Amino acid sequence: MPDRRKLSDSEISGRLSEIAGWSYKDGSLTRSFGFDNFVAAFGFMSSVALLAEKLDHHPNWSNVYNTVEIALNTHDAGGVTDFDFVLAGQIDDVAG
Repeated sequence: MPDRRKLSDSEISGRLSEIAGWSYKDGSLTRSFGFDNFVAAFGFMSSVALLAEKLDHHPNWSNVYNTVEIALNTHDAGGVTDFDFVLAGQIDDVAG
């Protein structure tokens, strides 16, 4: 099970290479995903929702037409933890 200890800014910066395309902004790991249309974006969100529920770790996200914006942090820890890196990696796997 991933660690839910809040990571330091330097730990997060050092690990960003593990999750290409993600950034660290405003205390969260963030990424934007673009799709061909709304249905594809919504299907992606549905797949991510199933992963998130299984991990009991839910993203902050928004969807406008074909774009899904995701921000990950561990609310209980007050910042980014290993859990966020695990979920980011799984989200990337879903996105292909």
